[in-house]
Amino acid sequence: MTDMIVPSFDDETPTGRKLAIICSKGNLDMAYPGLILANAALGEGIEVHLFFTFWGFDIINKETMDKLKFTFVGNTSMHMPGSSMGIHHMLGALPGATTASTKMMKKMIADLDVPEVPEFLDLLHGSGAKMWACRMSADMMKLELDDLYDGVEAIISATDFIELTDGAQLLFI
Repeated sequence: MTDMIVPSFDDETPTGRKLAIICSKGNLDMAYPGLILANAALGEGIEVHLFFTFWGFDIINKETMDKLKFTFVGNTSMHMPGSSMGIHHMLGALPGATTASTKMMKKMIADLDVPEVPEFLDLLHGSGAKMWACRMSADMMKLELDDLYDGVEAIISATDFIELTDGAQLLFI
């Protein structure tokens, strides 16, 4: 049995814990879980590594990072009264539906004093999070390090990420 780690928020001694978060989706509602969990872990003194792959590249791509969208098409968790999957698709097909739902979600996030994605990345980077981009995804999307958020340390292979995060708790989002 191992001793429990109890964090002290004013103690800068590392806990020895490591968290690896794989960010694979770039919708507005899928960007925040990884960023929020990374921030929480950093606050606990946990070493944090974020690996952006496939559509998660939208979160760190300088061209898209401040333009992430939210859509309720296909989102079965919208809990709209009397709705079914067919209603979601019909509403989502209406002109301006994605713009309106994105605006609504951004307002809800802002009302909670949660920063927008680019500012959140700045916060994480400044707090010591390590950010990595997937080599295969970069090659597929024809992106270079200069195309990505400046806090991304390198474009690395999945194997390199596994080695860097040896022993880490892993979250796939």
